[in-house]
Amino acid sequence: MTIDGVTDTPVRRLLTPTELESRAVVANNTMNRGRGLTGVNSYARELGLDPAATLAAKPDPAWLDLCSGDGRALREAAARLPATAVFTGVDLVGPLAPVPVPPSVELLTASVAHWRPVRTYDLITCVHGLHYLADPLGVLTRAAAWLSPGGLLTAHFDPASVRFPDDRPAARPVLAALRSAGFAYTARHHRLTLDGPRTVTLPFRALGADPTTGPNYTGQPAVTAYYARL
Repeated sequence: MTIDGVTDTPVRRLLTPTELESRAVVANNTMNRGRGLTGVNSYARELGLDPAATLAAKPDPAWLDLCSGDGRALREAAARLPATAVFTGVDLVGPLAPVPVPPSVELLTASVAHWRPVRTYDLITCVHGLHYLADPLGVLTRAAAWLSPGGLLTAHFDPASVRFPDDRPAARPVLAALRSAGFAYTARHHRLTLDGPRTVTLPFRALGADPTTGPNYTGQPAVTAYYARL
């Protein structure tokens, strides 16, 4: 099929989300392990905000961290916030060893591509996790609806990681569509942010991903996601 003179048949064989999750580059057992809440190697440094301080003004704060590793940042935030706070971490691999988890923290081993929450959150984060997904735009559109009123979504996003079927870069139209949907993007830090919940529809269809494209801006091997225009 051809749309606007461009075929939507990929130039290479792409993996489905399920196939991709079995690859070593995705099942990354170092993702956010040892990354604390504040300090040198921390969520505060990567996101440009202290999650616990951001949540402190909320009466019963809730934080969802996608691709959370062993959940160290969540556990440290739980020590600073009221017992009524809720912390949810979702990671494909999950903690590699048993860790003491406060009652307010739930660490789930699940695929971010398929998982759905049963509540909304005041803060949703994804620290360098979108780099390993077959459909990062799909996760962003779903997560936008998981925010509580006044909530914040912030995630790292690499525009160079999205391409069209003929291998042309899709960065500009994808960023334009995200901005039109309400997202803000900071190129210097490769961060997307979204204030408040909303229904997001983007004019792209996920085709699959290539896990063999090598390192991205972080210096670590990552995934290229392919999309067709709708």
